[in-house]
Amino acid sequence: MPKIEVNKVAEILKKNDISPAILRRIVEELNLAVQPDPGEEEKPPAVKKQFAILVSDPEGRLPKHDFVGWVLQLPESESVATVTDRLFRSAYDFNTTKKGRLLPAKTVGEAIEHVPAKFFKEADLWVKTKTPVLVLRTDNEIPKE
Repeated sequence: MPKIEVNKVAEILKKNDISPAILRRIVEELNLAVQPDPGEEEKPPAVKKQFAILVSDPEGRLPKHDFVGWVLQLPESESVATVTDRLFRSAYDFNTTKKGRLLPAKTVGEAIEHVPAKFFKEADLWVKTKTPVLVLRTDNEIPKE
C-alpha cells in the first residue's frame, strides 16, 4: 500500500472544502497515527555468530594440530557415550527412506549435514551445527598480567 505524507492529505482535504475545525482534528489524528510507538523502535540487525568448541586440555593430551567437530545436544539424563549410537541410528533410519535410498548418508559428516532433524529428534539428539566447527585447545589457565 503506498504511503502518503500528512501534509498532502491536508492539502487534498482543503481543496475539497472541508471545514477548518474538522480539517484540524483530522490532521491531528493523522499526526498521532504516524508517530512511532515507543516500544517499536527499530532494532539493529542481529549480529551473525559462529560456533566453536573450546576443549580444556591442561595436560596437553590432545594433538597439536587443528581439528573440527560438531555441536550436538542430548538429554541431560542420558550418557554422552550414546551420542554416536544415536547418530548412527538416525542415519540408518534416514537411509531406509526413499530420499535416503537415493542419497544415503555414508559418513558422519554427511549424516549431520543431510539427515533431516526429524530423524535426530526421534533418537533424542539435536544437531546445533550442521557444518563442522573448529575445535580450540586451552590449558585452562588465565595468564597473570
